Amino acid sequence: MIAPPLAGNVLGSAGHSFAVAEWRDAGGESASPRHIAPWHVHHKDDEAWYVLEGALSVRAGDEVIELPAGSAYLVPRGTPHTYWNPGPAPVRYLLFMTPTILRLIQSIHAATDRSPAAMAALFAQHDSALVDPPPGL
Repeated sequence: MIAPPLAGNVLGSAGHSFAVAEWRDAGGESASPRHIAPWHVHHKDDEAWYVLEGALSVRAGDEVIELPAGSAYLVPRGTPHTYWNPGPAPVRYLLFMTPTILRLIQSIHAATDRSPAAMAALFAQHDSALVDPPPGL
């Protein structure tokens, strides 16, 4: 038996102890970072990335970390963070998350109301919060 590629799919579910998703960002030129996720914090859940191809940048607290292919980074619970593709080339990465974060992401993708108030409520329902970005972000 050969397992199917993970590409674009999630391994695990909200009923498991963790989930892994393989995602991509096409890249592109931009004068400022094109954030994949807004500046936010998970109060009770850790989150980690492993870069397969390209590069990913993570800002966690006051640190900005560039992750080239083959590197990984863990953001501990309670740490405000965001992430983005820092260059014009595509990036392919794995996101390791708890069921709570997976449910949050699924809720965001299913939401028809993307207003700031609706997004803040979704984050709050999943033990997370949108936070104001630090100056210069």
